[in-house]
Amino acid sequence: MLQQVTPILRSFDEAKALSFYLDFLGFQVLFKHRFRDGAPLYMGIRRDQCELHLSEHHGDACPGSALRIGVSDVDALYAELRAKVYAYAEPEVQDMPWGTRDFTVNDPFGNHLTFTSAVST
Repeated sequence: MLQQVTPILRSFDEAKALSFYLDFLGFQVLFKHRFRDGAPLYMGIRRDQCELHLSEHHGDACPGSALRIGVSDVDALYAELRAKVYAYAEPEVQDMPWGTRDFTVNDPFGNHLTFTSAVST
């Protein structure tokens, strides 16, 4: 049986990752791991039921990955994020032809996170 998927996204800078994922998107840190001082960071984060891993390790993931993250109310999340001051993201909600409302934000490392909700009919 298939179970939960935990995407790994490439990151390069802990401070930028924390600013984007925690301060802007509202995730919380589950763990931080380094094999030794000065080694690349591998970090788990979570918001509600969405868990992501961020890795500074070369080869763990490619910058520029894209994720679609289902949310119960994309408009509420959009309003929450637009109310925050984050100079590097100004998303806009779009109605998609396949029946969802989506908005995309790009993290500081080139990864694309699309938040999506089904349109009620």
